[in-house]
Amino acid sequence: QVQLVESGGGSVQPGGSLRLSCSTSASILNIYTMGWYRQAPGKERELVADITEAGVPMYATFAKDRFTIFPISRDTAKNTVYLQMNSLKPEDTAIYYCKTQYYTNGYQSPPVDYWGQGTQVTVSQ
Repeated sequence: QVQLVESGGGSVQPGGSLRLSCSTSASILNIYTMGWYRQAPGKERELVADITEAGVPMYATFAKDRFTIFPISRDTAKNTVYLQMNSLKPEDTAIYYCKTQYYTNGYQSPPVDYWGQGTQVTVSQ
């Protein structure tokens, strides 16, 4: 079982910034991607940004000019992905979920999705 620990959510005013982090102690060798999705009330969960273990990012259109996902940071105990969010807007208000695609059976089977519990981001005056 892969566990993801998220932090960095909170409340900011429009135009403000937040940095989200997501860490896992799972092996970097089996990580395909790590990234962030979000879900606003009454809406479907959507991709914000993710990045492959090799450092190739993918952004949602709304995130391209305001958000930055950094390459997976590695140390001996954990692997962490950071999402820097700038120029936040009220429509960015949502629960932000970390997700990893993780190979659980070597590379013989497709990677499995694991999700964090989510962190609330609220953008309002």
